[in-house]
Amino acid sequence: MTLSKITVVKNILDANDRIAEENRKIFDKEKIYVLNLMSSPGAGKTSLVERTIAALQGIYRIGVIEGDIQGSSDAERIAKLRVPVVQINTGGACHIDGNMIREALPGLDLTKTDLLIAENVGNLVCPAEFKIGENVKVMVLSTPEGSDKPAKYPLMFQQSEAMIINKTDLLPYVDFDMAKAKKDALTLNRNLKIFEVSCKTSAGLKGWYDWLSDRIESFRSK
Repeated sequence: MTLSKITVVKNILDANDRIAEENRKIFDKEKIYVLNLMSSPGAGKTSLVERTIAALQGIYRIGVIEGDIQGSSDAERIAKLRVPVVQINTGGACHIDGNMIREALPGLDLTKTDLLIAENVGNLVCPAEFKIGENVKVMVLSTPEGSDKPAKYPLMFQQSEAMIINKTDLLPYVDFDMAKAKKDALTLNRNLKIFEVSCKTSAGLKGWYDWLSDRIESFRSK
């Protein structure tokens, strides 16, 4: 029974990887840099997307795919910024996958997109397992969640190229050990880029914008 379950999971992931690779070919053809943004619920992904759009919208043509189990409140927030946005409702699935992204693409004009941000479903486990055709995985950890999350949920920290520690404005009021969180995350992934930010006050966000811009420019110059 256990072996059967392992086989089924492997087959699902293999099939998803094939679709994600097909997505990647589409994105590469149009020179679209794709960001897969992950976190637990309430960490501040949508706020980060809003801030990033505001900072980079005059430089890059940005599109957004919003992944949620149900509802469209996040997509409505993004639409107010006058960027193309497509909502994916997973109907209970704890992640977005390559096929969901493929089905969402007709809602975007890929010929007019430089940066595609896919905001994944809020979950610290499943999203890291499923490729969508992204260039980079980035995760958001918020200070109210606690500094123990890298040790408890290692895969997402291992898979991500950057970790954004959000809500640093709340550090005086929450029990969050910054040194421990960073040490544990870097133990899992020594190449992890870490940004300490507050989407509320904008503190630390310039470093994130610069890093992302550098990645986009490097990709576009290939």
